[in-house]
Amino acid sequence: MATMSPEMEALKGRLKTVWMAGDYGRFAKYLEPDALNFLASLQIAPGTRMLDVACGAGQIAIPAARAGINVTGIDIAANLIAQARARAESEALNVRFEEGDAEMIPYDDESFDIVISLIGAMFAPRPECVASEFVRVCRRGGRIVMENWTAQGFVGDMFKVIGKHVPPPPLMPSPMKWGDEDTVKERFGDRVSNLGMTRGFYTLAFPFPPADVVECFRQFYGPTNRAFAALEDEGQAALRRELVELWTARNQSVDGGTRVQGETLRIEAVR
Repeated sequence: MATMSPEMEALKGRLKTVWMAGDYGRFAKYLEPDALNFLASLQIAPGTRMLDVACGAGQIAIPAARAGINVTGIDIAANLIAQARARAESEALNVRFEEGDAEMIPYDDESFDIVISLIGAMFAPRPECVASEFVRVCRRGGRIVMENWTAQGFVGDMFKVIGKHVPPPPLMPSPMKWGDEDTVKERFGDRVSNLGMTRGFYTLAFPFPPADVVECFRQFYGPTNRAFAALEDEGQAALRRELVELWTARNQSVDGGTRVQGETLRIEAVR
């Protein structure tokens, strides 16, 4: 297990606070359709041991469990794990949800048949540890699947706007590097085989206009929530204005709602 400097420990504590801010479980409901499409595309057989890393409030793990998959979900945000457990209990689903770090996964070697992360583990500050841990807990011949935002896509542009107003911590590498093919190859190296990468799009759809989407992000999405909280009134107004302009410029909806396509990189490998 990699050791951490005091500075890295402080950063990881800060990141936990970020992801516990707002209410990601409520926010994720708007992202659910393509999350379900992601799960369906994996064609996981009932009984398969699946680990969902950065599982949030269970938006993939819960439907996977309904389909008979043997699911474990981990997330650094204790409040989201509590939400996920409550959802599973309400449906009498047998799912293991535990607080856990993508860089220090709390399970034995080769514990899972498939290890997945949908736009989650990409935000961990030590990506080399994430890659190592994904490989370690996946059985030989098992699958590793990630889907991550790209720097060139809409979400990359959104984070650039936020970063202009609230720069990221100095120890934090860009999460968007997980959307770069060459970087992914370096991170997994020769520890995996059949490494395939495909660019695609994830639909961000909301039943309200761009200004309300920005407010939704401010209230419920941890990184945006904390970015606004770090600014005085004038800075908040400027950030809000630029985000509304970005969402409005990319909006494909014609019915008064908001629909934007965020570019992703799908990573699929065999351990």
